[in-house]
Amino acid sequence: MELDHLGTRDAAREETITADRRRFLRAAGLGGLALALPGVLAACGKEIAAPAAVKLAANTDIGDAATVTLNFATDAGVLNYAYALEQLEAAFYVQVIASPFGGMTATETRFLTDIRDHEVVHREFFAAALGSAKIPNLTPDFSGIDFTSRSSVLRTARAFEDLGVAAYNGAAMYLKSTAYLLVAGKIVSVEARHASAIRDLLEPRTSHFAPDAFDDAFSPTKVLAAADPFIVDTIIAINT
Repeated sequence: MELDHLGTRDAAREETITADRRRFLRAAGLGGLALALPGVLAACGKEIAAPAAVKLAANTDIGDAATVTLNFATDAGVLNYAYALEQLEAAFYVQVIASPFGGMTATETRFLTDIRDHEVVHREFFAAALGSAKIPNLTPDFSGIDFTSRSSVLRTARAFEDLGVAAYNGAAMYLKSTAYLLVAGKIVSVEARHASAIRDLLEPRTSHFAPDAFDDAFSPTKVLAAADPFIVDTIIAINT
């Protein structure tokens, strides 16, 4: 009976996740979904669609697999910046769930799994939206993270989420397209919820969930310097 109950609960959860993804894609549609990409969410067994309005021409400044140059004079460069950070976050949470730390509670598993699913959707959304303009797949370096330690995992998650929020806030000024700015705003609000949830796991029922009335806005240079230890590839920002 318990197994049947778990199966029903998992099925309901999967249906909820699917509905959430569809709502996200409709909300980010910018006039309609035009490009369906089967299998791009292989990790979740789903499909994602990207709006035609976000498709970009090839960006000649993206570099190769070892060195990536982000040109902030173009919207493509700014979106690739977000894509780079989403790659890092998605890879981190995929590993967290693939090898849970000892004593991970049901609540922690649920929170971290939901965050993983969101980050994968964000990553694949940018990949689909950028198309041939996207930067290469980055190689993460998580050698400094102890994935068996709750403290190491959650403190790293907090750092990534806080950094992501500050990165989106700081990059908004470079976007020329209001359509792209709208999408970025819809994503950064979710990233802020992630940060709040992680902070509450670390220090439950305290003001730590939202310590300030205003979030930080970091420059691309500051963000990339903070992310550098966790990425093998060299990322360079120009025209910032």
